[in-house]
Amino acid sequence: MRTADPLRPARLSPGDVLRTGAVGLRARRARVVLSALGIALGIATMVTVVGLSESSRADLMARLDRLGTNLLTAEAGEDAHGSPAVLPRNAVAMVERIGPVLHATATAEVDARIRRSDLVPVERTAGVTAQAARTDLLAALGAEVERGVWLDRARERLPTTVLGSVAAERLGVVRPGETIMMNEVRVVVVGILRPVELVPTVDRVALVGFPAAERHFGFDGHPTTVFERSTDASVAEVRAVLARTVSPGDPAAVKVSRPSDALAAKAAADEGLTALMLALGAVALLVGGVGVANTMVISVLERRQEIGLRRALGATRGAIRLQFVTEALLLSACGGVAGALLGAVTTYGFARAQGWSAVVPPWSLAGGLVATLLIGVVAGLYPAVRAARLHPALALNAV
Repeated sequence: MRTADPLRPARLSPGDVLRTGAVGLRARRARVVLSALGIALGIATMVTVVGLSESSRADLMARLDRLGTNLLTAEAGEDAHGSPAVLPRNAVAMVERIGPVLHATATAEVDARIRRSDLVPVERTAGVTAQAARTDLLAALGAEVERGVWLDRARERLPTTVLGSVAAERLGVVRPGETIMMNEVRVVVVGILRPVELVPTVDRVALVGFPAAERHFGFDGHPTTVFERSTDASVAEVRAVLARTVSPGDPAAVKVSRPSDALAAKAAADEGLTALMLALGAVALLVGGVGVANTMVISVLERRQEIGLRRALGATRGAIRLQFVTEALLLSACGGVAGALLGAVTTYGFARAQGWSAVVPPWSLAGGLVATLLIGVVAGLYPAVRAARLHPALALNAV
């Protein structure tokens, strides 16, 4: 005589598990939206921070590639007695003798007070200084004239000037042909420069030719800053000998720098800020996880009769745990997907507004979704265990 097969608890298929977990979410839509919002904001913050950081870094690297990292400057500092150092008049010619150097030029400080007109008091200079410049300065710096023309062999000998972008704004000069006062000399503005990214100090000066500076403002012909460009592979070698070449008698009085280092430092500073913002995003994500856990605990309390009925009909504790963990996972996943989309859209919009190429690393989206699933498991585990421990009789009698 055959014995009856032992009874085995029914197993839910993956589809049944998803449908069962979604029932609780559909029944409490307002609460689900508010709970998922915390997850969405946390993920959106993290994706946006990473995306904007990568977009900014990509734009910065593109600017460095365009501007070049092979520009070095040698500036006059102080000598051993603390007095301002004086570079030799032929400093540019000496730098050009360095083998790898492709181009060398110079600027020099000029003792001239700049005013908009002779009606403006002498002490009101608007923060604009005067510098003498060689005609090949723009080629060395990679600068461009926005309006008007640059100094040529004729204009460098005349009382004419080219203003930096900030200097023109401060003086109220909007077009070439206007005049300004340099000391008591009326000077014609022949051009206005675009912003010079590598050497922003040029934006705040009025540039005149070396011969004009010597003739009208008592300039002695000694440069204060030498600019040179060399091959990329030889920048370090040129940097090592540049100060000694510019000032053989006192190389310690010459300060050598690479302007592109400032942009590279900005990238490093952006990395620190990105880490800080990611930490804030993680805090927002943690708050969202607490919201999910709170929602699930309340759901267990409200659905005790449902849990008791399912247990009375044969549902195992494992099935109950799986139901509530799945519900928490679905809740977190909804918030994660919405947050990832929101972060990507925000990154794209802000990057386009800044003129950057929008970059959203795939790993940031994948990492955000994985984080939401982990949050869902952790947030739903305690409520799921609590629901599974409810006794069927007590749960059915709950009010």
